Amino acid sequence: MTKPAVHPVDQGLPAGRLALLGLQHMAIMYAGAVAVPLIVGSALKLDTATIGLLVNADLLVAGIATLIQAVGIGKLLGIRLPVVAGATFTVVNPMILIASQYGMSAVYGAMIASGVFGLLIAKPFAKLIRFFPPLVTGTLLLVIGVSLLGPGAQMIAGHDPASPDFAAPSHIGLAFGVLALLVLFTRVLRGFANQVGPLLALALGLVIAIPMGLVHWDGLQAAGWFGLAAPFHFGAPTFPVAAILSMCVVMLVTFTESTADMIAVGEITGRPPTDADLARGLATDGVSAVLGGVMNSFPDTAFAQNVGLVRMTGVRSRWVVAVTGGILLLMGLVPKIGAFIAAIPEPVVGGVAVVMFAMVAVVGAQNLRTVEFSGNHNTFIVAVALGVGLLPAFVPDFFKHFPAWLQTICGSSITVAAVLAFVLNLLFNHLRRRSEPDLLEAP
Repeated sequence: MTKPAVHPVDQGLPAGRLALLGLQHMAIMYAGAVAVPLIVGSALKLDTATIGLLVNADLLVAGIATLIQAVGIGKLLGIRLPVVAGATFTVVNPMILIASQYGMSAVYGAMIASGVFGLLIAKPFAKLIRFFPPLVTGTLLLVIGVSLLGPGAQMIAGHDPASPDFAAPSHIGLAFGVLALLVLFTRVLRGFANQVGPLLALALGLVIAIPMGLVHWDGLQAAGWFGLAAPFHFGAPTFPVAAILSMCVVMLVTFTESTADMIAVGEITGRPPTDADLARGLATDGVSAVLGGVMNSFPDTAFAQNVGLVRMTGVRSRWVVAVTGGILLLMGLVPKIGAFIAAIPEPVVGGVAVVMFAMVAVVGAQNLRTVEFSGNHNTFIVAVALGVGLLPAFVPDFFKHFPAWLQTICGSSITVAAVLAFVLNLLFNHLRRRSEPDLLEAP
């Protein structure tokens, strides 16, 4: 009797391939993962040692969450798809506002409470999967990909327009050189070599950057070989109601973003998630918030750039991502490893990242190709969600004069687009009045 074929998601790979492919996923997501603790730490004027502590804790929790998503824990946690978890950018503004008003102990108390909230609502939220058709997920993925191109461009050009080396031709040339290498490897290489093309481009970009004086090893020399922050570094958690409500909104936004990314990964790998699968994946996001609150870290979400990498390489095995989780976990425990990866100049990472971000947008466009746009309002739904959703991406302070709670919701293009696409789809495709005509199309 022949054994049933193993689904590509469940297939194991030789150890060497697993290691390189897992390292590639880590290299793609690293800059985004550590950006959150760096931004929050700088905004709150924390000292260098404390910011380093946040980075290590962030990598540790992201590693645990990624391992859980890939491997799973019974019927409770983990979507068991190649999903890489990392700190969500949605949490940045609320954390800064809460810390400024109530202190860091309230930040992490509210984070723990929001994680418990996430665990309680994961299953009911997953039941809404039927309200996330390709019309909604495609629009959301398109917005995610396009909105991430801004941070990708900043990796290449720099973050401060007033800096003398902002948009330096050498930085742009380096990034485009890495991009050219990626194009070459994708066109010429075959098999496994083609699958690790992004990693090869990053490695060669690092080598090229060394004589350019863009690689600095000071952080590597200063980093220790072992370091683990004690739980509740900022003191016993406190639980102001306003802070908890704000972080619960963050959790809802995180769930929406993760839902779109998990559905996309399911479609790419040929294993669309059921509502039970999705509930386990979302519950893992809740666990990451509880762990983050205890370990001085951040809530995690499914990283869109890694969705793009799965699409680009065609590697569907969840065990590759499990290796990525192990690497992140090790980096959280061994700061010197993280410092080495951090030494890779941003223009090098940006040269590959912009392709990964754009790939997410392409996945969204492919989803929208399956949508019927004739004789309905779907074109209008996409136009509103895309047009309004991208406003915060092009003008980051668009909602700066609005109340803090509204900034939490509207400060992210992903959030705005998700809410609009979801609500408009309900309004036009599920709550249609009987007397309403079916046809409303521009000539």
